[in-house]
Amino acid sequence: MKRVLLAATSLAAIGVSVLAAQEPETDEAAQEDFERGRYLVTIGGCNDCHTPGYLAQGGNVPEDRWLVGDSVGFSGPWGTTYPANLRSLLADMSEDEWIAYARKLESRPPMPWFNLRAFTEDDLRAMYRYVRSLPEDSSPVPDFVPPGEQPTTPHIVMVPQAPQQ
Repeated sequence: MKRVLLAATSLAAIGVSVLAAQEPETDEAAQEDFERGRYLVTIGGCNDCHTPGYLAQGGNVPEDRWLVGDSVGFSGPWGTTYPANLRSLLADMSEDEWIAYARKLESRPPMPWFNLRAFTEDDLRAMYRYVRSLPEDSSPVPDFVPPGEQPTTPHIVMVPQAPQQ
């Protein structure tokens, strides 16, 4: 009988340990993740393109409007690209899918995909959790316009000009 009681006590202890390891993040840890993700999105320049009016307004855009994409395109030899709605993009991905996506992304200018790849996995996870904490927003973004075709939206032309002599 002692052995059964000892085994049951040991299993209960193991079960409690397993349950404790699977508990969700504490409020403090979640807040730190939120702040870290917000910081990385800010210093990483994500808002510069993915938040309408962010640069023109010196960053003075309400946070609930951050990262919803933009209809102002960037035109160059590659065609015209538009900043994606990151809220909508990440809403359709799990955290692990986001990590895999960020690690293999190669996109057209001006997106600095090589900088995204330089973030650590912990950085990318914090960024994902931050973006997912923002209110859902499925604002559409115009489709890519191939080279040689004229965009129908406002766009910034990014073609180097030779110096005038």
